[in-house]
Amino acid sequence: MGRTNPTYRDTIRGLEDQWQPYRRALRSNDQPHFDRLFEHARAHADASGYLNHRLAEVPLLISVVLEQERRLCELEQAVDEVEGDT
Repeated sequence: MGRTNPTYRDTIRGLEDQWQPYRRALRSNDQPHFDRLFEHARAHADASGYLNHRLAEVPLLISVVLEQERRLCELEQAVDEVEGDT
C-alpha cells in the first residue's frame, strides 16, 4: 500500500516548484542563494517531517534560520581565532 500523505521532502519540492517564478525573477547572482535556502530546508527534512506542522512553511523557515545561525557561529569562531592569532 502507498502512503496517503506526501512526505515532507515531497512538500518541500512542491513549495520550491511554487516559488520558481520568483526565483526566475531574481537577479542571477541571487538565484544560488535562493537555492541554498531550500538546501537548508532539505537538510532538516527529517526533523521537520517529524514535527508534522500544519503549515509546511514554518518548519522550512526554522530550518533556514537554524542553518544561518550555525553558519554565523562558525564565522564568529573563525574571527575569534584570527583575532587571537594577532
